[in-house]
Amino acid sequence: MCGIVIAHGLEKPSSDRPRIIACAKKIRHRGPDWSGCYSGKQTILAHERLAIVGVDTGAQPLVSTDGQIILAVNGEIYNHVKLRAELKNSYKFKTHSDCEVIIPLYKEHDKDLCPLLDGMFSFVLLDESVTPSRIIAARDPIGITTLYQGWSSKHPGATYFASELKALVDECDSIISFPPGHVYDSRDKSTCRYYQPSWWDGDLEGPGATIPEQPVDLTVLRGALEEAVRKRLMSEVPYGVLLSGGLDSSLIAAIASRETEKVAQAQAERRKRKLAEAQSGPPSPIGNGVSEYDTLASWPQLHSFSIGLENSPDLLAARKAAHYLGTVHHEYVFTVQEGLDAIPDVIYHLETYDVTTVRASTPMYLLSRKIKAMGVKMVLSGEGSDEIFGGYLYFHAAPDPVSFHQECIRRVKNLHTSDCLRANKSTMAWGLEARVPFLDKAFLEVALNVDPKEKMFSKGSAQEVDKDGRPKMEKYILRKAFDCAPDGKPYLPSSILWRQKEQFSDGVGYSWIDGIKDHATTIVSDEDFEKRAERWPENTPDTKEGYFIREIFDGLFPLEAAAKTAVRWIPRGDWGCSSDPSGRSVSIHNAAYGISS
Repeated sequence: MCGIVIAHGLEKPSSDRPRIIACAKKIRHRGPDWSGCYSGKQTILAHERLAIVGVDTGAQPLVSTDGQIILAVNGEIYNHVKLRAELKNSYKFKTHSDCEVIIPLYKEHDKDLCPLLDGMFSFVLLDESVTPSRIIAARDPIGITTLYQGWSSKHPGATYFASELKALVDECDSIISFPPGHVYDSRDKSTCRYYQPSWWDGDLEGPGATIPEQPVDLTVLRGALEEAVRKRLMSEVPYGVLLSGGLDSSLIAAIASRETEKVAQAQAERRKRKLAEAQSGPPSPIGNGVSEYDTLASWPQLHSFSIGLENSPDLLAARKAAHYLGTVHHEYVFTVQEGLDAIPDVIYHLETYDVTTVRASTPMYLLSRKIKAMGVKMVLSGEGSDEIFGGYLYFHAAPDPVSFHQECIRRVKNLHTSDCLRANKSTMAWGLEARVPFLDKAFLEVALNVDPKEKMFSKGSAQEVDKDGRPKMEKYILRKAFDCAPDGKPYLPSSILWRQKEQFSDGVGYSWIDGIKDHATTIVSDEDFEKRAERWPENTPDTKEGYFIREIFDGLFPLEAAAKTAVRWIPRGDWGCSSDPSGRSVSIHNAAYGISS
């Protein structure tokens, strides 16, 4: 993951270069390893690099062998080896970067290359072989990576792109969040959707809706998630897993632990062979031919990371999961005051005033700093599962399977405004990359084509149990798919696999959300709150907490165009939800724990 800033359609790129570099400097936290810049006929591409793959040779912008194609990418292409092998024409690669394959793909497929990519990415490709110069820009199917597009009245012929809003606010007076799964072409200034999955129209009303009727195959579901995790372990730097102790992060950790163990076994065998070869041959002038790293039997070993208030539900559950999985576990405790102190910085990096996102991002932001300080550059995370399987507790009130499925699809389509935005920006604030296996394209094809009847659940006295005595609770089919392994060893303890859903901002400790609310009450006066609609006619805050967060956002990003890029996460009021996005606001949360309202 990196940071990019591009300006296309400039009259004098050479004189504009210092200004675009200054814009890129604002997002250098995304790419602390190196900075690169290319100035073309009418285009500037600036890149801030976080090196994960092709560490020694992957500096960007990447330039084709003929010097005509220039590329700046933020993200990872997991199938780059396969794509290289499938090229029709020979191409001399300059680097080991997973992203360089986009250049020969463009030569062979033009902008139709986008559906071939399996990964998380935002890129801008410049073609200087045509007149006028052409750019194409694209964002990954779900919007795991962030990308903004802007225009300036001072430079009416120019179009701008950047990984974060803050890089554009001083340049552009019109800014949008570039839509996921789309590609822009400067040749006709079109923006078209290239991502066409089978489930896409599942949220439509009437005859256009596609509601699946496929029974769940638990083996296929399990295999698809395992493959999604496996491909995301592509890394040349230390990695780990974010472990909250909830179902989603614990499953990702369990699979990653098994895959890491396979890598360790393979490395051990390789070391044995190298040692045998060294012992049977002539002495090496630098020793026995085995490096000090080859003697580290504990490498690679999976590290896990969790955060919470003292004795919070997540810390205790994560500790149990880590002990079972045998990870090298690191847990960090923060206080409510430390979280409150961090909120302005969190909003600066998030670039949104959504209450849910700020609540959940603050602990993630604090944890990411600790992780990066340990030298870890990449982590796996569990975002997306609740949207795919209807795991939020309010889904229990869905009136029928069709409504349940439609809400799932809506939530998946809007992940880029909430959980993906949080996972990307909270971690990249410290130059840490988060990868999200649940949002793998192939896994989505499996999971979102399951009959929604299989995903629906009930709570309390109405809750059903299966033939094995397992409760048909939220995300039942996901839990059941990992209830037993082919090798007979359970993936997780039952207390973790069947733990009730806790939203991250709740699980880190209930005092966290309560603390923000109490603080906002002391900061925002009743008089100011009564006039909130006058100050913000659109997206008017409905709580003092929302007012407090919106006021900080406006101080950081006063441009009206900036505010329009933010989207609020609002639960389904027609399903009996409170306007408070906390999972605890859903009545069945307490009921499931035997607590009266």
